[in-house]
Formats: sequence, structure tokens, C-alpha cells
Amino acid sequence: MAFTGVTKRSRGRRAGENAYGLLLIAKNVTMVLVAALILAAGVWSSWGDAKPTMLTKGLERGTVAVSDCDDEWCTGSFTPADGGGKAHGRVRIDKAVTDGTGDHVAVALKPGTDHAVRTGIAGTLHAWVPFGGSLLLTSLIVAGGLRLRRTGWVMGLLGVALLGASFATLTL
Repeated sequence: MAFTGVTKRSRGRRAGENAYGLLLIAKNVTMVLVAALILAAGVWSSWGDAKPTMLTKGLERGTVAVSDCDDEWCTGSFTPADGGGKAHGRVRIDKAVTDGTGDHVAVALKPGTDHAVRTGIAGTLHAWVPFGGSLLLTSLIVAGGLRLRRTGWVMGLLGVALLGASFATLTL
């Protein structure tokens, strides 16, 4: 008796294997969509502060002299740089980007608001902190759910580097 090496699987078994393959594809597609959604949310959340921090052309730029701080915000008077705007008696700035009362911070004002964002490298890195957090969270999904461990490690390390750089520049 000659063995041909071909075994016939039943129709039910083949259908089960196909269904399992479809479930694996559906899981991977879902994981990719969740990861993309988290990254998009991080970029969206960061862009509100990052845009006036990085693209300051046409915005009122100057210095805030911090006079009062509470738990989350500091307020102070805004002095425009090089006569490019008008002085504001009171603007608010995130407490995380200042050293507290008496600090003078280079800022740009968001158009139509009294909200100031720090400019320069420290302000830019601080604006991208939500994106760094989304990189960290997504790295777990990519490494664990998609089994792309190296890519997950790279994403996680980039997130840690962004958060660490932001912390380092704001504390100097």
C-alpha cells in the first residue's frame, strides 16, 4: 500500500479552520483600529497646544510675569515682544510650565483667548505630552495584542523619551 501523503479533511473541519482564521484576522484588524484611534486621540489632544507653540507666526508673542497660581493654572500680566501686540492685564498659563510666582515665561497667546502657551523647546515638548502617553499605551497593544514586540518596544521607548524630555526641559 502506497502512502500518498494527502489526507482529506471533512467539510466541517475546513469550515472551522476558515472561521478560526477569520477570527484571527478580525482580532488583528480590531487591535490595529484601537491602536490607531489611541494615537489619533493623542495627536488631537496635543495639537491644541502644540500648534500655537510651534507655529507662532501671526500670534501675539511675548512674556508672562506670573503673579498668582492655584492647583492647575497660573495667571499673570502679558507683555508683548517687540511691539507685536497689546499688553494684557491677565492671562492664564498651565502651572506645569512655570516655576511659580515671580517667573517670567516666553509665551504665545492662543487667538481670541486669554490662554497663553509656553514657546520654545520646553513648551513644544510639554504640548506633545498627551501624544507621548498615547505612544506608551499603544505600545502595550502593539506588543501584546498584535505580537509585534520590537515595534511595541520602540513605541514605548519613544513615549518615555518624549515624557522624559518634557520633564527635563521644564525642570531646568
